[in-house]
Amino acid sequence: MPHVVTQACCGDASCVYACPVNCIHPTPDEPDFGIAEMLYIDPNTCVDCGACVTACPVGAISAGHRLTEGQERFIDINASMYGMTRSGAAGPDIGLTEARFPVDPGRRLPLAPIAHPDALDVDGAVSVGIVGSGPSAMYAADDLLRYPQVSVTMYERLDRPFGLSRFGVAPDHQSTRSVMRLFDDIARNPRLEIQLNTEVGRDVTLDELRRRHTAVIWAGGAPTDKPLPIDGADADGVTSATSFVGWYNDHPDFADLDVDLSDREVVVIGTGNVALDVARILVRDPDDLAGTSISATALSALRASGVRRVTVLGRRGAEHAAFTLPELVGLVDGGIPVTVDAQDLPSPGSTTDPTARTKLEVLAEIAARPVPSGPHIRFAFGRAPREITVIDGRARGVVVDRPDGSQELLEAGLVLTSIGYRGRPVPGLPFDADRGVIPHDAGRVRDESGPVPGMYVTGWIKRGPSGFIGTNKTDSGETVASLVDDLESGRLPVRASSRRSLLRVGRR
Repeated sequence: MPHVVTQACCGDASCVYACPVNCIHPTPDEPDFGIAEMLYIDPNTCVDCGACVTACPVGAISAGHRLTEGQERFIDINASMYGMTRSGAAGPDIGLTEARFPVDPGRRLPLAPIAHPDALDVDGAVSVGIVGSGPSAMYAADDLLRYPQVSVTMYERLDRPFGLSRFGVAPDHQSTRSVMRLFDDIARNPRLEIQLNTEVGRDVTLDELRRRHTAVIWAGGAPTDKPLPIDGADADGVTSATSFVGWYNDHPDFADLDVDLSDREVVVIGTGNVALDVARILVRDPDDLAGTSISATALSALRASGVRRVTVLGRRGAEHAAFTLPELVGLVDGGIPVTVDAQDLPSPGSTTDPTARTKLEVLAEIAARPVPSGPHIRFAFGRAPREITVIDGRARGVVVDRPDGSQELLEAGLVLTSIGYRGRPVPGLPFDADRGVIPHDAGRVRDESGPVPGMYVTGWIKRGPSGFIGTNKTDSGETVASLVDDLESGRLPVRASSRRSLLRVGRR
């Protein structure tokens, strides 16, 4: 049986380059890559060599006959994207899926491991500063350190590195969190120094970094939430899902977050993967979390929790839900009690998109199940939040508008908003306030007069909060390619600086 990509897929495309028969799509040079919810293996082309298994940094790929309980659905998910059924027969969507992932039979991608590039065509050593140590920063460092003349210094304001891969991934998603092993390997390079507890603007200025390094890459992410523009959103008992995630992941910024889990009802506004994460953590058996990296404070609070139902609220219909298919499958087939009202679901045949159709099929399955009696998640689609009801200064529910024009009150003692991340301005750099990003040309920071010499950007602050952990690999590769081109074209000065002098930065 062919190999299969499963839920933990991070999308970094290492498997694509490892595959000798080009059977994994979409590839980084195909138009669907930036928006695909995961990568897929063509079962008709896969030769079962296993190269992709070794290449995957999160263990998301398995031989079909070795799938664990709850993963079997991914056989059909991978096959269906190529118009195949599990038996290998052509399915009804073969024309659509061939157009979705067109394959050039004469094209072959390189085998892993990819050879290190030649030395840079420059005289002298090159020092690069990177602000941040999350996935985009680590992937950029990995690409840069393939050049023997380059050394990298990272500046991380927290006491631990790796950003959202440490503080943003749910503790029970241990396969996804295992990408930190890759980052640990990168961090062991003797030409990389990570300066922890070092904040740009407090301990060192951006101008100082620009003077000390040949180039600086800003990889500060999108650390704020989009505000929820309704009445009551600032009441006690309303907080962002991002803050809640930080709280249970032991992020120092959220250690003192006031989380009241005494009420039976919780509403999560938004239907993205983060919304599903927080809902799942709230209803999961705390004993299942005890062996994970969850904070001791959060685990203690969850053991005493009175929460019985978490309503995940979507403004649009189920076919437009923002969560990914792998996240939904992992939730439903992973033993988490879930329910949804059948009348909220359109027919799977109402959409021609194969991913959306499969989501609707999975949701229809759970709509046919009995409503769970214990703590569970309820999906409520087609309900736009109008206001948060507040009694004595504290949230007590969410008033929503239904498609038929009526209103409904969803009771809740805790409301978590999960409607997206947003970048914030960086002093000394241009900022696109409409999009919440730093303007750039292929990773080169750009102001109204053109590229800012020596300044580059990568990650969410570059492209907006989209994609997965592995999407940063391709994104950072573009930025590093621009930086290398500028070096070899003479647009960046190469100074023979002492690396030791560059490391004298830290909390003052």
